[in-house]
Amino acid sequence: MSSRKTILLVEDDPAIAMIIRETLVGECHHFASVGSIAERNAWLDDHRPDLIITDVVLPDGDGIDSLRVDAGTPVIVLSAQNTLDTAVRATGIGSYDYLPKPFDLDELTASVRAALQRRAEPMTGTDPAQADSHGLVGRAPAMQAVYRTIARLASNDLAVLILGESGTGKEVVARAIHATGLRRAGPFVAINMAAIPRELIEAELFGHEKGAFTGAHSRNAGRFEQAAGGTLFLDEIGDMPLEAQTRLLRVLQSNEYSTVGGNQALRADVRVIAATHRDMRTLVADGRFREDLFYRLNVIPVTLPPLRDRRSDIAALVRHFVDAGRASGLPDRQFAPAAMQWLERYDWPGNVRELGNVVQRLAVLSRDTVVTVRDVETVLHENGEGGGAVAPADLIARAVDDWAREQMAGDAIDGKLHGQLEAIVEAALFRRVLRDVRGNQLEAARRLGINRNTLRKRLGQLDIDPTHP
Repeated sequence: MSSRKTILLVEDDPAIAMIIRETLVGECHHFASVGSIAERNAWLDDHRPDLIITDVVLPDGDGIDSLRVDAGTPVIVLSAQNTLDTAVRATGIGSYDYLPKPFDLDELTASVRAALQRRAEPMTGTDPAQADSHGLVGRAPAMQAVYRTIARLASNDLAVLILGESGTGKEVVARAIHATGLRRAGPFVAINMAAIPRELIEAELFGHEKGAFTGAHSRNAGRFEQAAGGTLFLDEIGDMPLEAQTRLLRVLQSNEYSTVGGNQALRADVRVIAATHRDMRTLVADGRFREDLFYRLNVIPVTLPPLRDRRSDIAALVRHFVDAGRASGLPDRQFAPAAMQWLERYDWPGNVRELGNVVQRLAVLSRDTVVTVRDVETVLHENGEGGGAVAPADLIARAVDDWAREQMAGDAIDGKLHGQLEAIVEAALFRRVLRDVRGNQLEAARRLGINRNTLRKRLGQLDIDPTHP
C-alpha cells in the first residue's frame, strides 16, 4: 500500500481472528482486533479505521444492526448466518462486501485490497428492518453467490438475466430482487413468454387500443404499463419469437413504447428481469435470439444451481415446504432419517419445484406422522416424478461415492479403501440373506453362490452370529 492504512477486525472467535490477522498483517500498517460490540465502540471513540471487518453474531449483540460508521468507511461483513437476510442487511449498512463463512482467505485478501484502494460508496434503498428470506431457503455454498448478487442489486436498477434449469426458483429470485430493490413499493408483474400465442405477445407486453385488431373491443393496458414504477419479469425469455424480440429491444434502448394501434409514446418506467432455462448463447449462435437483445438483458446475470448441486439444503427445504403446507391446512409431518437420506441422494430432475410437490403429496398421502422411505418411493413412483424412484443399484453407487469421498478426505487410507468397503458390503449382504433364510448357512451359501466353508470363514472374520444376524 502506498499509504498507511488501519483495519479494525470485530471477531469473537480467537482462532478466526488469528487466521485473519496473520493473513492480512502484511497488507496494512495498522491492525486492531476486538471481540465484542462494546470493545468495538470503545475503540471507535478514539480511532477512525480505513476498513472494518466484522462478524454478525457477537457476544453482546448483532454486529450489523449496531454498527454506525462514517459514510466513507468501507465495511466487509463475515457471517455464518449465510442467508439472503444477512446479505441484504449487510448492504443496508453500506458494506463494501459480504463473505459467508467459511470464507476463502484469498477472496478476503482481494476484497480488503480493493476496499482499501477506493472509497466505498454507501448503498441505499434497502431497509434492513423489512428484509427477510423472501422465499429463498438454503445455505449451501452454491447459493451464497446468488444471495450476494441479489444484495448488490438493491441499490441500482440494472437489467437482470436469471439462468437455471426448470424448477430452480427463478421467479422466487426475481421477486426477491424486486422486494429488496429501489422499486419494491411498486408492482411486480410477471409474464411467461412461452405461454402467450405468438400473435398476442406484443399486445400482452405493450397493450392495445380499442379496435386495434379483431376482438379488441376496448383498450387494454399491457404488462409494461401495469408494472410502471415496479418490476417486469419476463419468464422464459428464450421462447420469445424473433419479431417480438425486435420490438422489445427498441423499448429497452429508448425506454419508450406505444400500444398496438396507438400513436402516443409511453415511458417504460420498469426494471426488467428476464429468466430462462435455455442456453442463451446457443440460441444466439443458432440465430433464434437476437445478440443485441441478449446483451441488453444480460447486464447482471444470476445463475441458479440445480438442487443436485446443493444437496445440503434439502433438509431445510423439506422443513420449509412442510411448514408452508401446514399453514395451508395440510397435516404436519416429520421425516425418518432414512427417508431424508433418500431425498438427499435423489437427483431431483425437477429441482426445488419437484421437491416441493413431493413433500406436499407426502403430507397428504402418508398414513403416519413420520414419513418413511417406502412412502417416498411410492409417491415418486405413482406420480412419475423424474421417471420414477431411483433404482437401488443407483442408490448403492451414490452411497459408495459419498463414503469414498469422505474416506479420501481423511488420513492413512492408502491400501485400505477396498478392504474396508468390501467388509461393509459383505456384512450387510450376509446379514440380509441370513435373516431371509432364518440362519440356514447351507441355504445362505447357495443363494450367495459361494462355498459353505467360505461363508463360515467370512462370518467369523466379520464377527457375524448367523443365528442372530
